[in-house]
Amino acid sequence: MMGEISDKKQVVAPPTVEANNTKLNFMALFTGILLSVGLTVSTMVDPARVIGFLDILGAWDPALVFVMLGAIIVYMPLYWLLIPRKRKPLLGSEFHLPSKVKVDRFLVIGAVTFGIGWGVTGICPGPAIANISKGNFFIFIFILSMVVGMLVASKVNSSIMCSGKSI
Repeated sequence: MMGEISDKKQVVAPPTVEANNTKLNFMALFTGILLSVGLTVSTMVDPARVIGFLDILGAWDPALVFVMLGAIIVYMPLYWLLIPRKRKPLLGSEFHLPSKVKVDRFLVIGAVTFGIGWGVTGICPGPAIANISKGNFFIFIFILSMVVGMLVASKVNSSIMCSGKSI
């Protein structure tokens, strides 16, 4: 009827999980592309560049230090200023911050294993993914090997946790 004002409130449904996941996935895609562009522009996708950084007794290339400092300079103020004030991220249900603060055997073994792989190949997971666009066969083998290593490590960790043993 004309002129009648409804006393029913309009109920707006909260965003669905799928809508949140879509936004989260688009943000993950965007940030992944941004990281890839940054790694490519800074030439950190070139294994020779990374090996040059690791060669501290030879022709040392300090470029990686500046890339790391750039990332820290951007992230650190956001971490210290925003995260303590927010209860959850814009697109997620919780912050995924590290809960373990102790250096344990798992961390040391993982870090050493990662360092050996990084030192031998001159590439780590982020640059490897960024290098997919080059179609380099070596990169595909590296990524396949990385996935296999992650699956094996996950199985080993699960079996250790289930048995109650420690390394």
